[in-house]
Amino acid sequence: MDVPVPRGDEDRYHEDRYRLRLGPQHPATHGVLRLDVELDGETIVVCEPKVGYLHRGIEKLAENRTYIQDLVLTDRLDYIAAMANNCGFCVAAEGLLGIETPIRAKYIRTMVSEMSRLASHLLWLASHALDIGAMTVFLYCFREREILLELFEELCGARLTFSYARIGGVRQDVSTSFISKLQDFVDIFPDKIPEYETLIDTNRIWLKRTVGVGVLSREQALSLGMTGACLRASGVDYDVRKHHPYDAYDQVDFEVPIATEGDSYARYRCRMEEMHQSVRILQQCIDQLPPGPILSEDAPDLLMKPASRAAKAGEDGEAEKAKTPFPEGDFYSSTEVPKGELGFYFISDGSGKPYRMHVRSPSFIHISALKAMSEGGLIADLITNIGSIDIVLGESDR
Repeated sequence: MDVPVPRGDEDRYHEDRYRLRLGPQHPATHGVLRLDVELDGETIVVCEPKVGYLHRGIEKLAENRTYIQDLVLTDRLDYIAAMANNCGFCVAAEGLLGIETPIRAKYIRTMVSEMSRLASHLLWLASHALDIGAMTVFLYCFREREILLELFEELCGARLTFSYARIGGVRQDVSTSFISKLQDFVDIFPDKIPEYETLIDTNRIWLKRTVGVGVLSREQALSLGMTGACLRASGVDYDVRKHHPYDAYDQVDFEVPIATEGDSYARYRCRMEEMHQSVRILQQCIDQLPPGPILSEDAPDLLMKPASRAAKAGEDGEAEKAKTPFPEGDFYSSTEVPKGELGFYFISDGSGKPYRMHVRSPSFIHISALKAMSEGGLIADLITNIGSIDIVLGESDR
């Protein structure tokens, strides 16, 4: 379809070239992403990503709810890795409110975050391979992802949006049955990863579609604000779990996979190696899981009153003791979620609600890199580029 030139961009478009609008309703855009491209034959001359079709308003909704009530909104950001979003939000809220989380809860949150990373990477690999034309990988990945979803369901009763983490800990403790089943998964999963790789690593179609495609240099990746595997594939050694540890990541040993090529294949390889490291972290969490409480005594209730102080106020009949002075000012905290660095920026006015909450979502940042990755390449490679940066529009159009 030949589309009109966007207003203000007339000087960038040439009348003899073909203008094409890809999306927002297209299975390969991984959500309602629109891309306005101008083609010279099959070569992309201009690529302009357009977002904003979901109109979710999560940041504005957060201003009218307490921090505890805001937790359910974070499930709906990257709904493929909702548990990692929950934990990231709780880490940020705890930093703002000065709440110390028990060590057992930190280990549990690290455990479920890595489970979330594996579930997200499996869905990414399945859909990315399907976009390029590999159907079998899709089926294999969903086989193991189903085990993870069943474990999540046993843990908290949900398979997609969990709201399991709490400010100051987690909602409920892990059971012996859950740990046993998780151990069974950890035992079998390392042998499954080579099965995926056998299907595509030496497949000449896969290699021609990914090697040397969508290249981002180290300098470009840094200037574009890339994080996660997209940044590490360009040779930058940065992982929030290592450089700014949170939860129990300073108690476990793991490596950060890095590549230097900066192409779609390098991003694929980084995520595949990350899955090996996630299994390694899970095993250490199982082996080292300490006893103790799973929720801080100062953990707030739904109305943002610390449970311990509220109970004491009820015993003494002094309602004033249940009131909590909240800090004023701003605070930023970030965590390493499957797609990159997820940050929460709070501005507090001293009430139990954020005066302002801003989400630094990796998908929104990475979408902006499509222009640099795609211009000068082929239209077919645009599909590879979209899949290689692993985006979800739920957290982009927040």
